[in-house]
Amino acid sequence: MKYVDLHCDTVTECFDGGYALANCGLQTDLEKLNKGKCAAQCFAIYTQGDGAAVRFKQCLAFYKQSGVKEVLNYADLEECLKSGAGGILTVENLGFIEDVSQLEFLFAAGVKMASLVWNIENSLACPNGARGGLKPFGREVLDELDRLKIIVDISHLSDGGAAEILAGRKIPVVASHSNAKSVCNVPRNLSDDLIKKIADCGGVVGVNFCKKFLGEGETFESVFAHVSHIIDVGGEDTVAIGSDFDGIPAPENLEDCTKMPALISYLEGRGLKQSAIEKLCFDNFARVFKDICG
Repeated sequence: MKYVDLHCDTVTECFDGGYALANCGLQTDLEKLNKGKCAAQCFAIYTQGDGAAVRFKQCLAFYKQSGVKEVLNYADLEECLKSGAGGILTVENLGFIEDVSQLEFLFAAGVKMASLVWNIENSLACPNGARGGLKPFGREVLDELDRLKIIVDISHLSDGGAAEILAGRKIPVVASHSNAKSVCNVPRNLSDDLIKKIADCGGVVGVNFCKKFLGEGETFESVFAHVSHIIDVGGEDTVAIGSDFDGIPAPENLEDCTKMPALISYLEGRGLKQSAIEKLCFDNFARVFKDICG
């Protein structure tokens, strides 16, 4: 079964290491994605600190020259079910944005999803574990993301910031690589209340494979625990895959994206309904992508 992965850090890792995205030998590359039956991979460009705007443009140029088949709309995403793996361009941490007009450049560049913050407070918002939430400029950026039809990613955002975005929201949001706090109680994971609110607006949660966020136990079993809990809390329309490959230490038995068919087979063997597996792997994010990106 083909799948969509909502987050990896491979583009940034390849740029820093001077590797080719086609066959870099990291946890994710284009060859491994096709071997692992990936329909589309969300490739995040991550920046932080001084010179972040320049670095973003450098990573963007690298991505555009990588040979990845860009997914810009739902028709492109559907085509990936028949052909090789495509790439969806995303941004992790919009802290380099100084004026909302700069988001027009991101939209024109093909960015389809973006988060306001990483683990360090910026001019837009406070990160997970912090008491603060959105800042005035962050609210402006949020409104512009919605106007431009760029998916809002709330992974790494503080609980207060996430709650503010989700209050009465009708447009779906994505937590691209976050798990359930009730299963593993760490700040990066989502409370049941936030999972419910994500479900209420039609959004999805991409389950992260990082051991710190999965918790103790065998990797596949831990992934299943988070998947089943998110389904219990938010329904089967709320769960997706958000590996965080190349941003995390290799999980045992899930060292890279070629192991995804084995994970999906395991989840099928644990009794998840076929409809839930299909939604987890593709349908849930595809619905959000179609609704927002067209």
